[in-house]
Amino acid sequence: MHLGDLKHPNELHGLSPAQLEDVARQIRERHLQVVSTSGGHLGPGLGVVELTLALYQTLDLDHDRVVWDVGHQAYPHKLITGRFNDFDSLRQQHGVAGYLKRSESDFDHFGAGHASTSISAALGMAMARDNRGESFKCVAVIGDGALTGGMALEAINHAGHLPSTPLLVVLNDNDMSISPPVGALSNVLNRARLSPPMQFLSGSVEESVRHLPFMGGEIPAELNRLKGSMRRLAVPKVGAVFEELGFTYMGPIDGHDIGEMVRTFQAAHREGGPVLVHVVTKKGKGYPYAEADQVGYHAQSAFDLGTGKAIPSSKPKPPSYSKVFGQTLVKLCEQNSRVIGITAAMATGTGLDLLQKAVPDQYVDVGIAEQHAVTLAAGMACEGLRPVVAIYSTFLQRAYDQLIHDVGIQKLPVTFVLDRAGIVGADGPTHQGQYDISYMRAIPNFTVMAPKDEAELQQMLVTCLHHDGPTALRIPRGSGEGVPLMEEGWESLPIGRGELLREGNDLMIVAYGSMVAPALATATLLEEAGLSTTVINARFLRPLDQALIHPLARRIPRLVTMEEGALPGGFGAAVLESLIDQDINVSMLRIGIPDQMVDHATPQQSKETLGLTPAQMAERILERFSKTSGDLPSSASIKALQA
Repeated sequence: MHLGDLKHPNELHGLSPAQLEDVARQIRERHLQVVSTSGGHLGPGLGVVELTLALYQTLDLDHDRVVWDVGHQAYPHKLITGRFNDFDSLRQQHGVAGYLKRSESDFDHFGAGHASTSISAALGMAMARDNRGESFKCVAVIGDGALTGGMALEAINHAGHLPSTPLLVVLNDNDMSISPPVGALSNVLNRARLSPPMQFLSGSVEESVRHLPFMGGEIPAELNRLKGSMRRLAVPKVGAVFEELGFTYMGPIDGHDIGEMVRTFQAAHREGGPVLVHVVTKKGKGYPYAEADQVGYHAQSAFDLGTGKAIPSSKPKPPSYSKVFGQTLVKLCEQNSRVIGITAAMATGTGLDLLQKAVPDQYVDVGIAEQHAVTLAAGMACEGLRPVVAIYSTFLQRAYDQLIHDVGIQKLPVTFVLDRAGIVGADGPTHQGQYDISYMRAIPNFTVMAPKDEAELQQMLVTCLHHDGPTALRIPRGSGEGVPLMEEGWESLPIGRGELLREGNDLMIVAYGSMVAPALATATLLEEAGLSTTVINARFLRPLDQALIHPLARRIPRLVTMEEGALPGGFGAAVLESLIDQDINVSMLRIGIPDQMVDHATPQQSKETLGLTPAQMAERILERFSKTSGDLPSSASIKALQA
């Protein structure tokens, strides 16, 4: 069978192990071919090929439900659910998404891009099934890393108290972090424990005792305790934990042995309550470079399949904001032992891997536990440390209560660096950093800022560490502006002071963070069209530089705000509210991300779709204000200049 001809995953039912191994080979070949060409997640999907095929041998995906945690391990799922031939468009605009999306396929039963949600969702489906008197299977597939997330543990705790609700949790353990070695003994114990004779004997003895005349239909507590003790003898220590939480534990089993997994999943489905099947896989399986470097090949840009090396960029780029942040933090930590860098399982993405290597004693990785990271930092700050918490903008959403309750209310000097703030590109709506401006500006006692370039990032990081209170600093994904950097000797910026970059009399642009450079480019286009433009680098969201903005707003008749974030409750709204509070009446236009989700595409494509390129913004400004001022040039003048 060729996967390009596969119309439905149920067509794989009944294939022999040898045939399924051939399907696994096709999945890996297609996965590697596409990701090596256009980039994407690699190691997670390669590791679950056999797991996916074995699990789907025991399910009817027209009726049964499967929830894949995070979604980046679900590329094999996509390849056997109708997207094999379109997989070349992975993570590209209007193409196959990098994560699961209910709107993309009927077989994507639950969308996700954040970790630790799968068990809650699958349990919710199972409870809805029972409520309606239906009988389909519900499965959650979760990695051992995501299992460290508090939400996953909360769901396990809940499911374990529902002994009559069938639910299968597949633990994809791909780095042996919580499991003993897979071997013959564990397989023998597992098979013996799950064999029909053993199950029959256990049930038969229990039922016989229950019906003894003097028992009254009840099992003595002593017998139940004995039964539990004998049950725990048959499982590894890690399994005993899940058994105590109310799950039937099966495993660990070899995640690349299809036959063994099929037998185990079938046995799990026969249980009448929550079951956890512990499957040990090898991340990057089938591609030696990915097996050898499981961190580096978790996700990759385009690379050479033969050598495993990344295809170099056609032209050199400035260092990324994340790298500049990491390098600067290393210097600051070397100068001050009280500065501590904290990440939530994203050291490489945030640049904190540099700190981990250079000053490991001042580096903390809490795992996928954003809430814990925030309150841990609050506790450190109480005792005189200066923690710097680096978390993606989209992931910090998960710790909003802690930002308010544990840091903001107590005015603790914790610094938050919100990486990937703004439009992130191919990861799509689950990862866009478009909300942090809105959610951070609502928290009292916080000082919130964003740099116009990587040099100002260095100054702002120092500013945060010198400030006696909570601070937040947002930085975008990708390369900086290419400005010169200082190795040390950075000075703090005055809190709440913006920067006047350009003066004009017809229009004022107040830009925040990553939109400062586009604002200057827009002003140049407007100037060429005959519109004299002032440009302000706001620098601070909280507090806003009213002393700079308000006098200019009284003098200049038109005002535009620019931000790479959601307009509702955003930077433009903050400027507008401050003007209203002072009875300053000015014709105003807010430019940013409208009230919509931003789908996967390159950042440039997303900005073009949203109208955030300099040329588009210049046209929009002229269109907006020419309606009220007949003396302004038309938007056609911008188009003429471009031509």
